[in-house]
Formats: sequence, C-alpha cells, structure tokens
Amino acid sequence: MSLSSISYPAGLGATSDGLALVIMDLWGCVHDGITAYPAALDALAQLKASKIPVALVSNAPRRTEVLKPRLRQLGIADDLYAGIYTSGEMIWQHLATRSDPAYAALGRKVYAIVADHDRPFFDGLGLTVTETIGEADFVLAIGVADEFVTLRNFESVLATALARKLPLLCANPDLVVHRGGIAEICAGAIAEEYARMGGQVLIEGKPYPGIYKKVIADFGITDTKTVLGVGDALRTDVAGAAGIGARSLFLAGGIHQADLLREKTIDRAVLDHLTLQVPRPTYALPYLAW
Repeated sequence: MSLSSISYPAGLGATSDGLALVIMDLWGCVHDGITAYPAALDALAQLKASKIPVALVSNAPRRTEVLKPRLRQLGIADDLYAGIYTSGEMIWQHLATRSDPAYAALGRKVYAIVADHDRPFFDGLGLTVTETIGEADFVLAIGVADEFVTLRNFESVLATALARKLPLLCANPDLVVHRGGIAEICAGAIAEEYARMGGQVLIEGKPYPGIYKKVIADFGITDTKTVLGVGDALRTDVAGAAGIGARSLFLAGGIHQADLLREKTIDRAVLDHLTLQVPRPTYALPYLAW
C-alpha cells in the first residue's frame, strides 16, 4: 500500500492558500482546559484577518450556549470564530426533537454518567434521571468528575445495562483529555468499552459524519477540498476530516505528545508508524501557530 507523505509546514499560514473554511478543534489545540495558548489565539486572529472563517468543532459534551461563556473566560473572543459546534449539542438536539428513529425509540428515563457541573445538560429535555440502572430506559455518558475515575468504576453499571439491552448514548467520543496536563477519561472510553462488550451505542461528534454535514451545510461549502480540519487527535480530528474529503493539520503537542514530541520537535518516524492503519494528516505541527 502506498502511503501519502505528511508535510511539515512552518505554521498554519503556510497551509492557508485556497481555504474556504477551517474546522478547528479546541481542547489540546487552542487551550488545555485551563489556559488558552497565546500562539493559537494569534493564529485565530490571523485567520480572521485573512477572511478565512473558523468553525470551532469540539467533542465537548456540553451545549454551545454553555461553552461560549467558558471560551470567553479563557480569552477566546466571540469574533475569533464564525460558528461553534459540539457533540453535546448534537446529542441534546437529537433528544429534544426525536426526529431520528434511533432516538425516537428511546424512553424517557435515563441513567446518567455525568459530573455534577454538567447536570444542567438535562434542562428542557423532559427526561427523568434515574438513580439506578435498573429503572432506566437508556444510558447517557456525558463525562466523569476527575482524573481519579476509571473504567473500573463503571463495570457493574455497564454489565447491568448490557443484560437489560439498554442503548448507551455518548456525548463525547474522545477517549482521554489532558486537563492542565493531567489525563482523565472521557465518555468515549466508556462507550468504547460498552461496544466491546456487545452493547448498542449511539454517538455524535468527531469523527462521525453528522456534525461535519451540519458544518458544511451551514457554511455553504461545495468543495470539501477547500476545508482544513485542525486537531490533536488522529482518530477523531484527522479521521473526521478525511471522511469528508478535507485536508487536515495534525497537532502533535496534544493527546499524542508523549509519543511524538522530542524537545518540541515531532518524531516523524513515530508519526509515520502511528498512521500506518489510520488516515494520515496532510500537515503536521508540534503546536498551533501561524
């Protein structure tokens, strides 16, 4: 099999010719959950000056109305992007409208895997959040409280859900996130384990096509080769961009940093190896910078 070569530009600006839209990941690219990266903010400002719109597309398990104020707190101003899309918003809309048959078939009692600060997610959905898995019609995995929670915490819940043949909805396809440099599991790790056990999983966000179709339609894109997907995850950001025929810029300093960075330089041999069986990025940088 012939493998495409990965280009290593000096910065995002070197990839900007002919771009009609940038689909930008957030966590690990623009911020680390605590602090925004100055070079990334400059890159967003340069895209704005170049009149290239940016769609922030995140696997955050939250509604966009919740995420926007948080971005402002991090110093990511509203005028640095033209649209914002989250996996959490996709799940919320599906549960609210029930227009998709898979979601229409769900009951109204949900067992939630959720941190306390994310419980407002259920507002307006008309759901009853049950205290035990035995009462639930389905499971919704939103996220965990902190880095001390592991998959072992959910062994009993998932086993009971599987025995009852309950579908599990996942509001964040990511497997892990680094909050200020500390790793914690995401809802995607729980969904992956449930699927491995044989359970039914409904999932939204990157790399799945639903969220990309919405972005492309909203921005009126007719040629996806004029789109650049930027992100730090091979299995979501790079694969998602490849899935719509877009170019991709992979940032090695995010979730793959331990494998790929050697004194802030990408180990190209390791990146070649990591991308033998998955879509290869068009470009790669250590961190987002113009």
